[in-house]
Amino acid sequence: MQPLNAPNVYDAEPIPSAVQAEIERLLSSGDLFRYTAAAGAPVSLLESEFAEMLGSRYALAVSSCSAALFLSLKALDLPRDARVLIPAFTFAAVPSSVVHADCVPVLCEVGENYRIDIQDFAAKLDDTIQAVIISHMRGHTSDMDAIMALCDARDIPVIEDAAHSLGTTWDGRNIGTIGKIGCFSFQSYKLLNAGEGGILVTDDADLVARAVIMSGAYEHAWKKHDVAHDAMQRWQNKLPLYNLRLSNLSAAIVRAQLPEVPRRVRDGLRNHDHVAAKISTSRFIEVPEKLAPEERAPDSLQFNLVGLSKNQMLEFAQISAAMGVKVQIFGQSTDNARAFWNWEFLDVPDDLPQTRAMLMRACDVRLPARLTLAECDAVAGILLAALDKATVSKAA
Repeated sequence: MQPLNAPNVYDAEPIPSAVQAEIERLLSSGDLFRYTAAAGAPVSLLESEFAEMLGSRYALAVSSCSAALFLSLKALDLPRDARVLIPAFTFAAVPSSVVHADCVPVLCEVGENYRIDIQDFAAKLDDTIQAVIISHMRGHTSDMDAIMALCDARDIPVIEDAAHSLGTTWDGRNIGTIGKIGCFSFQSYKLLNAGEGGILVTDDADLVARAVIMSGAYEHAWKKHDVAHDAMQRWQNKLPLYNLRLSNLSAAIVRAQLPEVPRRVRDGLRNHDHVAAKISTSRFIEVPEKLAPEERAPDSLQFNLVGLSKNQMLEFAQISAAMGVKVQIFGQSTDNARAFWNWEFLDVPDDLPQTRAMLMRACDVRLPARLTLAECDAVAGILLAALDKATVSKAA
């Protein structure tokens, strides 16, 4: 098989031209701070539009998804050293947000399909756990019915880390709206791109009030949030300010992309399924199936290597990169931020063999929605050609 030239899978989509006039207005006025305008600031408009899109009562835009996770934990008013259950397969920002909130991360196992192992989750969801963060890592949704049933039975709040899951649904419900709080990312590789930024959604007035004030609504700036004023009045001057606000410029860039969400979700799923079907013809590749209630919105592709030695896996990644498609094997790196043993700021447990084994052969490839099917064919062709070369190599 002779693959086509590799497409560029790293550049984001162009920002819609509709935003240019608003950006020029903001630059000419210098009106970049969310609390400058009396009303109708771009950040405020983004919050109301995003909440409406998700079907949530409230939204708060902040400086990153990490900031949203941190504020969510603080808004829950957890005691110092509260134990927070998280999956062992996630980005380092998730346990970091727990540490920043003066809480203690507790890691549970993740299976070969990248989703939480419900048995291990249930075993660790004991009386010492006071909150849960569910990372829908790389857009893979864990069994939210089982998770919510277990947590609701113990009255344990669930935060959804939906950084990779905007547009994904579970049994018809938007991911990020199933738990008590949902957190999303506007980082440049996500479905909505502001370079940096994030947003949280909730239906709980008291939670959003606490989060608004701690995000940096000093003095009476919270009055410019058209939500939960009675609750915010109660918390005035009683909470620390962390100054994690989003700027009007970033909000304007995101707002222009909101109409693009359905198309990006549709094309991202098309590209994922197209490439997955092609590479699944190899006996050395396994692409885990989605769970039945899940309708995904992927912007990348994950697959497991099967029956290869470590040398063959490393050679496959090296050959593929040389041909123009970078493959990240999560566990085959000394510093990958998604491999839990690299979180040296934690007292990392050594009893997570299932997650460790998965990470040692799980591969990650960027596959943005803007690619054409011909470009997707090129990606699949390179992956298969690199695998062919690696599996006949004497290095095995």
